[in-house]
Amino acid sequence: MAHTEHGTGLRVLPRPEWRSRAAAHRERVDALVGPYLARRAAGKKHPVIDFLFTYYGHKPAQLKRWHPGFGVALAEAPEYAEFRGYHEIPGPAWTADSAFLDKRRDTVEFIAGLLSATAARPAQLSCFGLHEWAMVYRTDEVRHDQVPLRLGHRGTDEVVEAMQLRCTHFDAFRFFTPEAVPRNIEPLTRADQIRREQPGCLHANMDVYKWGFKITPLIDSDLLFDCFALACAARELDMRASPYDLAEYGYEPIRIETPSGRAEYVRAQADIAARAEKLRERLLDACRALLRHS
Repeated sequence: MAHTEHGTGLRVLPRPEWRSRAAAHRERVDALVGPYLARRAAGKKHPVIDFLFTYYGHKPAQLKRWHPGFGVALAEAPEYAEFRGYHEIPGPAWTADSAFLDKRRDTVEFIAGLLSATAARPAQLSCFGLHEWAMVYRTDEVRHDQVPLRLGHRGTDEVVEAMQLRCTHFDAFRFFTPEAVPRNIEPLTRADQIRREQPGCLHANMDVYKWGFKITPLIDSDLLFDCFALACAARELDMRASPYDLAEYGYEPIRIETPSGRAEYVRAQADIAARAEKLRERLLDACRALLRHS
């Protein structure tokens, strides 16, 4: 049973308990990323899944490492001595270091501010995933050169020209082609990110995972995994609605160039937004708790 370490106020998990929880966490991660790791070992690329590790930069080994979060100590856990953000307390036990929290305070404050501002706005569900189309508008270059464009270059351009670009996420907007930039409903800048981010945005919801791993090990890995699982679902929707033909990889396209396709996309986007709302609230609560301790 977990108990309180005398004189520290920390909840301490006995070694059998935390090892069991850590093993369960690794199994959950392996179930999602095992096929990715097998493909990577074989030198094969995947236009959908690779993004979750190459763009975000949080490695599978880091994701598989279980953390109990700030305020919980692990008894007899010397292996945690080598992990960033931990220190030893009498017992012996290892726990997330308050000094590390102090160093990351500005990051925690920024994340809390962004999550709070995003949650306070109404969801916009009218972008139809056109950001991926805008990234290949009027160019012969494509971001995923191993897969073809479903409608070809001209057909892709015609879709962009027939619809209004309504992107609100700077980290998608910054990859627009020069010709697509002025077609967006409004220009976006990094400085405006907190003012523009809204909870219907697929990438803003995917990024809840990013904000979580940026403050690891101060949050618990159960929350981080839930954020990662949502990011996987959002990425799949993102690419199914993209201009790429992913039939070879088993993905049925959402044809946002048609009324029925746009309706399908909005339904799926709303589902992702509903899931993200709960995770954003959990991560925001965690950030606020951390700020009370720092």
